[in-house]
Amino acid sequence: MFAVSEPAPAVDSEWFGVVFDAHYEEIRRYIGRRLDLDTAEDLAAETFLVAFRRRDRFDAARGGVRPWLYGIATNLIGRHRRAESRRYRAMARTGPPPDDDGHDQRVVDRVTAGVTVAGLSRALAGLSQGERDVVLLVAYGGLTYDEVAEALGVANGTVASRLSRARAKLHRSLGTEVR
Repeated sequence: MFAVSEPAPAVDSEWFGVVFDAHYEEIRRYIGRRLDLDTAEDLAAETFLVAFRRRDRFDAARGGVRPWLYGIATNLIGRHRRAESRRYRAMARTGPPPDDDGHDQRVVDRVTAGVTVAGLSRALAGLSQGERDVVLLVAYGGLTYDEVAEALGVANGTVASRLSRARAKLHRSLGTEVR
């Protein structure tokens, strides 16, 4: 992935096309991990629509395009937070959704993943929304602390403390030791 430089003074649509091409798939995958793939397509498109409409407000001096897009995507995901929490609780009760692999592989995968997915889903549902956002931006988006802080509009220390609290809660919930 290459870095997109500061836009021309007019912040033209050609520059935005470069931004879209460079980051759409990454943003769609992040949203897909947080929600579901159908919603990911819609919200990724909406993320870039919002970004395009606000392109004149983008200020490269405040940070990069990538965290700016992740911030927009995370805010849109926020609109789906109740559904997200319900989804994690449902997965905790029922296990992972079925997939399209062969029957034998599905059985093995579901038995193996059922325990992991149920526990992780329950643990994620137990986090505050701020903690969950930080964990998933780092885990799914691969953002640095600085990028997470920029995406969420919070201080680096807030990111670090939320991540620390979330990790401790996840370790307790999953029954693992904190290292």
